[in-house]
This record gives sequence, C-alpha cells and structure tokens, in this order.
Amino acid sequence: MAPPQHRKPDPSPPARAGRGAAPQQSSLSGPDFLDGQFLVAMPGMADERFARSLIYVCAHSADGAMGIIVNKAATDISMPDLLVQLDVAPEADAIRLRERVGHMPVLMGGPVEGRRGFVLHTDDFHIQQSTLIIDDGICLTATVEILRAIASGEGPASAVLALGYAGWQAGQLESEIMANGWLNCPADPALIFNADLDAKYDLVLRANGIDPAMLSMTAGRA
Repeated sequence: MAPPQHRKPDPSPPARAGRGAAPQQSSLSGPDFLDGQFLVAMPGMADERFARSLIYVCAHSADGAMGIIVNKAATDISMPDLLVQLDVAPEADAIRLRERVGHMPVLMGGPVEGRRGFVLHTDDFHIQQSTLIIDDGICLTATVEILRAIASGEGPASAVLALGYAGWQAGQLESEIMANGWLNCPADPALIFNADLDAKYDLVLRANGIDPAMLSMTAGRA
C-alpha cells in the first residue's frame, strides 16, 4: 500500500511558551495548575475548532499551557501507514504493522503545529532527557525513537500518537475556564487510550455526574 499523501510530521517538541509554542516543564507547576487533568469543551466554548473536544493537559504554568486533544482522529491516516511514511518501518512490513499497531489511534492533537508528532503513553517506557512524566503514570515523548520502539514491538504498553497540540498563552486558559468554555476534571488514564474516540466525551461527562443532554451555557467546574 502506498503511503498517504500527507506532509511528514516533525516529532521534535516546541521549545518555548506562548502562542504557537508549548511551554517547557516549569517549577511553577503545582496544585493551582491543571497538569494531568482533562479539559472538556462546554457549550460556552467560542472556538468551533474545540467543539466537543476532550483535552489532556500536559503542561500548565504561569507561562501558559499545552494539551493534546484525545478524542478526535486525524483524517485519512493510520498508525501503520504513518510509520511507513516516516521511514520508521519499511513498506514491506505494512501487514505486520497493521497487526501490531493497527488499533493505535492517530489523533488530531490540536490546531498548533500540525506537522509535529506527540506520543502520550504509559510510564513503562522512557527515553532519557526526552520523556516528560506528566501525572498518574502518563508520559509524553516527542522523538522519533519512540515510534521506532512502537514499530518494533518494544514500545509502551499503551500509546496514542497526536499530530499537533493545543496551546494557550499566560492566563488565556484560566480566562476561558472562567468564561465557561471548559470544564476541568480529573483525568482517567484508561480513557486517554480508549480507541472509541466518539464515546470519550460523553463518558467523561457521565463520570463527573453530568448528563450530556443537560449541558447548559452555565456549566461550572468539577
């Protein structure tokens, strides 16, 4: 099978905080920040790109925030095809890859830098100086080495690959939450890796005692 006609994602992570870049891990992170939580888009979300989005927050500090949308699939591309496209595995291995990683979603991680690849994964895999430990056994790695490990069957037990990410400048996410754009709540690691992307949004709401049919513009924080 020929690889899909997509631009190759750049697996290297962004280096600084602010619009169009993800913040590095900050010593300011603490109980007032949302690292390791879910953001659930509410009816008050003004940006249609995030409608019904479920975002896992990877980094949040006074400098800004960065997260990955975990319930929206990248269009017209699969994990086996992507590994071949990136020259991580030869095209001759496509059948083996479909058996090994065909179940692994490729996500539309956010509108910022869609050529960059980010792997959210369980903490049984670690690359020194490249893997960011987020919370509750969840890590983020943005190097091609993790893709090679996944292709060879030596990667983490559970993982999702996201193309792009969501980013906020200092104070921007807090303002959107206050405007009822987002509900923040504890993250369920199992839902991050749940392959049923369409079900994730409603499952998170119900887990927090919210009937999706009863959402209103005045939804508060969990």
